[in-house]
Amino acid sequence: MNGLKRLLYGESRTRDVLLVLISVVILWEAAVAIFKPPVIFLPPPSAIWTEFASTPGIFIRHMGYTLGTTALAFFLSVVLGVILAVGIVQSKFLERTVYTLLVALNSVPKVALAPLFVIWLGVGMEPKIAVAIMLAIFPIVIDTVLGLRSVDPDMINLARAGRASRLQMLLKIQFPNALPSLFAGMKVAVSFALVGAIVGEFVAGGNGLGFLVLVAQGQFDTTRVFVSLVLLGLMGTVLFYAVDFAERLMLPWHVSQRGGGSPVEAGG
Repeated sequence: MNGLKRLLYGESRTRDVLLVLISVVILWEAAVAIFKPPVIFLPPPSAIWTEFASTPGIFIRHMGYTLGTTALAFFLSVVLGVILAVGIVQSKFLERTVYTLLVALNSVPKVALAPLFVIWLGVGMEPKIAVAIMLAIFPIVIDTVLGLRSVDPDMINLARAGRASRLQMLLKIQFPNALPSLFAGMKVAVSFALVGAIVGEFVAGGNGLGFLVLVAQGQFDTTRVFVSLVLLGLMGTVLFYAVDFAERLMLPWHVSQRGGGSPVEAGG
């Protein structure tokens, strides 16, 4: 019964998202038809679709490149972020050094770091992945550290009394407890990874939707810019809900997933 509720809740949420998107498109088309702004400022959705339909292969190819960069950077961010979070929790030295370094690096605008990655790594996919990782890894580390440290002290003391090793406590108590926080960080990180990939494409263009935006902007082709922006928006939405779907599959026991995600039902 609970599984059916979660499935229906997921379908209902998907339907709500589609309804919102369709409503925005209809209002956008109507507003352009009524106020008639110059196309160079705001093209209607119909013109954006026509532009995409005229050369879909080009947009799909560049979208695939951006998606591949984003997915790889996100995966590496999760792996490295979890490893760093575990090290920070287990080691005071790493907490004082790595944690402080991450905070300092997070304060530096990534656009300023992107040219350095181009100098160090070239103009291929590597600098784009590096920029995306720099953006995405911070929320994963922060949220995972929070989850690992939020275990009930009584549970830790009970495990120690049962002579559980540090590895056993990590794998059987701390890490399962940190999963909700980890997924919260992943939802933020997947969007940041996409932003980082686009920043990398701006600096070291050649492929990707970010490169298409730069080319279209140089030609004052606003409609083509909007095609790329719409594809980026759709890609970011799909990636976010993919992480959300994985969370609902892996954490059916968590309070946020009970009763179809309703706060009232979850509390009851």
